[in-house]
Amino acid sequence: MVDVGTDADVIRASRGDPHRFSEVFDRHFETVHAFARRRIGIDLAEEIASETFARAFDQRTRYDLTVANARPWLLGISSNLMRRHWRTERRRLAAYARHGVSPHADTAARAEDAAALAAVLSKLSKGERDVLFLYALAELSYEQIATALAIPVATVRSRLARARRRLRTELTPKPSPQVEESANA
Repeated sequence: MVDVGTDADVIRASRGDPHRFSEVFDRHFETVHAFARRRIGIDLAEEIASETFARAFDQRTRYDLTVANARPWLLGISSNLMRRHWRTERRRLAAYARHGVSPHADTAARAEDAAALAAVLSKLSKGERDVLFLYALAELSYEQIATALAIPVATVRSRLARARRRLRTELTPKPSPQVEESANA
């Protein structure tokens, strides 16, 4: 099947010919799957990605056809599905923080860094985590995140600023008391 046109064109066409929606799937499945994999792990990523496209297909008649690229919409659906898993995600981050274990760490130093990051991420609000992950993992713009989460761009900016501030504050190494004493001597 040859894909022609924007995602909006394909979605419009899929309203009359449901098979056309497979073009949207082909264009964006890997992005949605990678986002879910980074966010909730490989075990649930396939399920979330598949459910995202099933819901998108069911909701395609409500898609805003003035938006050419469906990626933010799909990642918004994916984020909403992952909210159901937020308790699991929070527990996983807390476990990484407690045990210094991360499935993405391949060295002891990276495991320690991952544990510290997980501890900070577990303290963020759901909204801050959603915005941060869509920005950092899915590489969406502020406007795309706003579309994905159905929130104002100003809210995206403030949540991302709070998340960055907390990450910076809690992950910046603190000088040891010995260093401070020698600096004052």
